[in-house]
Amino acid sequence: MAKAAQYIKSIEINSLWNGRKHIVWNLNPGVNVLSGVNGVGKSTILNKMINALRQKAKPGEYENGDFPGVTMKFEPEDAVMAHFDIVRSFDSTLLTGSVVDKIADGRVRSELDWTLYELQRRYLNYQVDIGNKMIALLSSSDENARQAAMDVSKSKTRFLDIVDSLFQDTYKKIDRNSNELQFLQYGEELPPYKLSSGEKQLLIILLTVLLEENQHYVLLMDEPEISLHVEWQQKLVDIIRQLNPNAQIILTTHSPAVIMNGWMDTVTDVADITIDEPENASSECHAD
Repeated sequence: MAKAAQYIKSIEINSLWNGRKHIVWNLNPGVNVLSGVNGVGKSTILNKMINALRQKAKPGEYENGDFPGVTMKFEPEDAVMAHFDIVRSFDSTLLTGSVVDKIADGRVRSELDWTLYELQRRYLNYQVDIGNKMIALLSSSDENARQAAMDVSKSKTRFLDIVDSLFQDTYKKIDRNSNELQFLQYGEELPPYKLSSGEKQLLIILLTVLLEENQHYVLLMDEPEISLHVEWQQKLVDIIRQLNPNAQIILTTHSPAVIMNGWMDTVTDVADITIDEPENASSECHAD
């Protein structure tokens, strides 16, 4: 099995914007925020990273884990790939059809709904896995088994408490007696597909982080503040770090609120990691 990294140390991207620019970005193991004016290329850089990570996950396809035009350095140095998740905030209506109409009782109508539907399936597996671990621990003769069993469920309990706290102003809370992720509002059941766009977006981010179960991995987000209330924007990075302090966060943003709670030092402007190169024939121009 290919050795996975704890985090990405640096990334270099060659010949962007018709071969005029070269990107060299040294990354923090914790939080990394990429900023810049519209059209400067934040999404282009993020997408290059994502494509490279996808290719690196295919063992043996490229020597030293290199993807054409992109070079990454990992910690530890002998790692050749990294586990990662992608959260995109842009929503759109799914095309209707037999497959979409049949799943989730026809409630899946948008890209965010589809993402929630897939996360629901993973959440069910996560619940089963936690239950099995707790049964195994409680069946053990180990004197510390009971405490260990409680520790297994701590992350899930923290997730439930955080979501309930964030949604309390609209009187929504997670139904803790349901195997699936369901909400209660004024005593009535509320499926996650009925949440607002901002609520869905926040839930997707937090579920994604929870389901990595405190593993080292890379979380990439493109403008996660879209649809989020400013108070949620301010809390976002802190909440992610609470759920998984081992996650390396790499995000683009236009919102000052995202970095207000002590994350100013994690901000990198695209201009500061861009090196001018002589013009050449290469053509790779994508604005964010």
